[in-house]
Amino acid sequence: MDEDRLKRHDLTDAEWARLEPLLPGHPRQGHRWNDHRLVINGIFFRTRTGCPWRDLPERFGNWKTVYNRHRRWSGDGTWEMILDRLRAGCDEAAGQAWTVAVDATVVRAHQHAAGARRKPPADIDPARLAPAALSAPARARGGSE
Repeated sequence: MDEDRLKRHDLTDAEWARLEPLLPGHPRQGHRWNDHRLVINGIFFRTRTGCPWRDLPERFGNWKTVYNRHRRWSGDGTWEMILDRLRAGCDEAAGQAWTVAVDATVVRAHQHAAGARRKPPADIDPARLAPAALSAPARARGGSE
């Protein structure tokens, strides 16, 4: 396969320059992490294609490394912190016209999703897994204004 065609969805240099300062540093103890850019490209590939973790192409490194980094950053709030920093100021630039689009699409779980464990994972703070409180709607549905 053409290697350029496979890399068309990877982070560009401009995107990487904006994202790199937001990522956590290497741990003080233990060995250094694999390249963040390579791992993030692997996470994006898996998210985009929906393939199992084990089917990640070898160019992203060991699938278990990509999976573990994604799981760790999902559990400790790193992804939310990155998103908050990236969108900081976006609403200010748009001014009064800034809006949020919310999609109420329903995604049904696969039949094999039934019977999953009921206890939260031990390595993730249970407070992070609690349902989020939703804000009141901006205007009532179907009512007159």
